[in-house]
Amino acid sequence: MSTEPEGSVTPASAANAATAASEDHSFFGQPRPLATVFGVEMWERFSFYGMQGILLIYLYFAVSEGGLGMPQATAAGIVGAYGGAVYLSTILGAWLADRVFGSERVLFVSAIVIMCGHLALALLPGFSGVIVGLIMVAIGSGGLKANATSVVGTLYSTDDPRRDAGFSIFYLGINLGGFLGPIITGLLQSTLGFHWGFGIAAVGMAIGLTQYSFGRKRLPEIVHHVPNPLPRERRPLVIGIAVAAVLLVFALVLLGIIRAENLALIVIMLTIAAAIAYFSVILSSKKISATERSRVFGFIPLFIASVAFWSLYQQQFTVLTIYSDEQLNRTLFGWTMPISWVQSINPVFIIVLSGVFAAIWTKLGTRQPSTPVKFALGTAIMGVGFLLFLPFAGGAANSTPLLAIVGILLVFTIAELLLSPVGLSVATKLAPQAFTTQMVALFFLSVALGTAISGQLAGLYSSENEVAYFGILGGIAILLGALLALFTKPVLRLMAGVR
Repeated sequence: MSTEPEGSVTPASAANAATAASEDHSFFGQPRPLATVFGVEMWERFSFYGMQGILLIYLYFAVSEGGLGMPQATAAGIVGAYGGAVYLSTILGAWLADRVFGSERVLFVSAIVIMCGHLALALLPGFSGVIVGLIMVAIGSGGLKANATSVVGTLYSTDDPRRDAGFSIFYLGINLGGFLGPIITGLLQSTLGFHWGFGIAAVGMAIGLTQYSFGRKRLPEIVHHVPNPLPRERRPLVIGIAVAAVLLVFALVLLGIIRAENLALIVIMLTIAAAIAYFSVILSSKKISATERSRVFGFIPLFIASVAFWSLYQQQFTVLTIYSDEQLNRTLFGWTMPISWVQSINPVFIIVLSGVFAAIWTKLGTRQPSTPVKFALGTAIMGVGFLLFLPFAGGAANSTPLLAIVGILLVFTIAELLLSPVGLSVATKLAPQAFTTQMVALFFLSVALGTAISGQLAGLYSSENEVAYFGILGGIAILLGALLALFTKPVLRLMAGVR
C-alpha cells in the first residue's frame, strides 16, 4: 500500500510533468492546459468585474433610480472592503489547497460558490442580496484566484523562459473578461435595471464553470498535490476554530462593532495582521531551507511596493467611478455612455499590450529587467498616472474630456503590466516548496491591503480637494518606486538566483 497522501505526487512525477509541459507548445507556444485555466479565469473575471462595475452606483444611487440610497463615502468604503476581502480570502483558498484538497479541487468548488453569489445579488432584494452575494463572491473569488495562479505555475519548470510570457497570456484572459463584463452589465443596468446586470454576471460564471468542467481532466496530476497535508487528528480543532470565527463575526455585527462605515478599516487591520502572521509562519518554518528563507525575505520589499501600487490602481472601482459619474463628460454624439463602461477602457489596453509585453520579455530572455526593477517602474508610473488628473482638477461638473481618461488609463495599464503579471510569476518562483499556493496568497494579500486602502482613501476624495488628493498620493507612489529602484541589488541578493 502506498504511503503517499491522497492527491500527492512524487518528486519524480512532478519532474515528469514539468518535462512534458516544456515539450508542449500547442496553445500560442504555451502548454495546452493553460487554455483551460485561461477560460475559467476569463469568465470569472467577466462576472467579477461586470458586477463590480455597477456595484458602487447600486449602493449610492437613489432608491428612485433603482439603487439603495447609501451615503457615497460609505458605499465606496464597502466596495473597497469587499475588494480587499476577495483577496484576503485567498488565504483560506490557499490553505485549503496546501493542507487539505489540492489547488485544482479548491478552484472547482470556488467557481460554483461564485456563481451562487451572483445569483443571490440578482434574485434577493435590497441589502439581503448584497450581504449574501458579496460574501459568497468574495470567498469564492479568493479560492479561485490563488489556485488558478498556482495551477498555471505547475505548467512550467522554474527556469522555463516561457514562464513570464505564459503568465502574461493568462493575464490576457483576465482582461478579456474584465473588458466584456462592465460593458454588458452596464448596458443591462442602464436599460433594464441593476438586477439584470447582476444576473448576466451569474450566467457568465456558469459558462466558465461548464468550460472548466470539460477541460480539467487535461491538467497535470501535480495540480491535485497536497504539499503539506493536515493531520487527520487536527481537523476537528480546525473546524472548531472556523465555527468560532464565524460566530465571533456575527456577534461583532450584532453589537455594532462591525459597521458599514468602518468596514474598510477593519479589513485593512485584518489584512495587515494576516500578512505579518503569514510571513512569520513561513519564515519560522522548519520545512524551508536557508535559500528559501532568503527568498521570502526578498519578497517583502516587493510586497510593500505592491501595496502602494494597488492602493492607487484599485481606485478605478471607487474614486474613478465617482469621478466618471460626476466629473467626466460621457456624452458621445448625443448619447450618454453608461458609467461602468469607463472600467472597460483599461482591459482594452491590457488586451492590446499584454501580447506586446509578453513578446518583449520573451525576446529579451535573460536580458530583461529584473523583477525589482519592474516593480519599481510599475509603482512610480502608477504615481505618474495620478498626477495626470491634476490639469483637470477643480473643473465644472462633467467637464473632463473622455479622451483624457483614456490617456490616464493607458498609463495605469503600462504600470499594471510591469507589476501585476510579474508579481504572480515571481510569487511562484520565490515560493518555498511547502508553501507554494500560500506564497501566491501572500502576493494577493498585498492586493487585498491595497484594495481596502483604496476604499478608505476614497472617503477623503471630493471634487473640491482634487489637487491635494491626486498630487499627494501620486507623489508618494513615485517616491516608493524610486526607493525600490535604489535597493535593487540588495533585494536581488536576497532573492538568491531568482530574477
